Amino acid sequence: MNQPRYKIVFDGELMPETTLETVKENLARLFKSDLARIDSLFSGAQVALKRDLGENEANQYLTALQNAGARVRKELDQAASLSLVPTEDESQTPAAETASMTCPKCGHEQPKADECAACGIIIEKYLARQAQLAAAPQPASAPASASPYAPPQANVAEQLPEFSELKVFGVSGRIGRVRYLGWLMAVTLCFMPILLLGTGMAAFSSTLAMLLLVLVSIGAIVISICIGVQRLHDIGWSGWLLLVHLIPIVGSVFALLMLIIPGTQGVNRFGPPPPPNSTAVKVLAWLFLLVPITGIVAAIAIPQYQGYVERAAEFQEQ
Repeated sequence: MNQPRYKIVFDGELMPETTLETVKENLARLFKSDLARIDSLFSGAQVALKRDLGENEANQYLTALQNAGARVRKELDQAASLSLVPTEDESQTPAAETASMTCPKCGHEQPKADECAACGIIIEKYLARQAQLAAAPQPASAPASASPYAPPQANVAEQLPEFSELKVFGVSGRIGRVRYLGWLMAVTLCFMPILLLGTGMAAFSSTLAMLLLVLVSIGAIVISICIGVQRLHDIGWSGWLLLVHLIPIVGSVFALLMLIIPGTQGVNRFGPPPPPNSTAVKVLAWLFLLVPITGIVAAIAIPQYQGYVERAAEFQEQ
């Protein structure tokens, strides 16, 4: 028993939420035809877009054309015609004149055949492949004018800022060596007057002075931890390594390494690189370096000066 054959029929109606121009463009891409020929399909007359199809093949064409925006339907093909692509005069062309066809890929006009003489494609396989591509799901955000046969596109790359955000009170982000020194110096300059004030208040109220000194010390420690963790992040190390400072001798060496080792270039697992250093940060960093140098020079020079004064006094007594 022969299997029933089907045809795909179109009478110019559109699928919901589609526009006429979009559907025309989609059909022109699907059939590799020009818009002038596609316009003839919207005259209101019933046109058989494809004939003599098996049930599975007819369903593929039905899905593809509906995705393109054309409200087509599948009907039994009693005549089992072999027409491949509709033409402008299809409904008026005598049977004797329907022996020619247009290649759906290159547009070559030739007598009816299974293979295009110009580009060499197998026409039935080509149309079936086009129907499968059209039936593939499209992204919901695709614009209405985009081709339904284009591959889906999505931007999955994480968009990161060029530089990390600077924040003193926080353990996320990164800071470089110069900014680390500058911020340490800024903390020292901010809390030094408060410490001196607390020391002076000890003569009047030891309890209030002690409370002030404790609060200032806690604040300085918290800020130092925050910027220390960010410095470790810039190197690419975990902030928990800051606990190494609690180990005698090793902690001093580790603190020196934090001042020497440069940060990683570009983005690391803790985020983008820190922004460029400002002039104020550079000045504070140099001041921080001058403090210990000045202390060392003073520790050497003061005893030498005192010894010189004592020797001068002894020489005068003689």
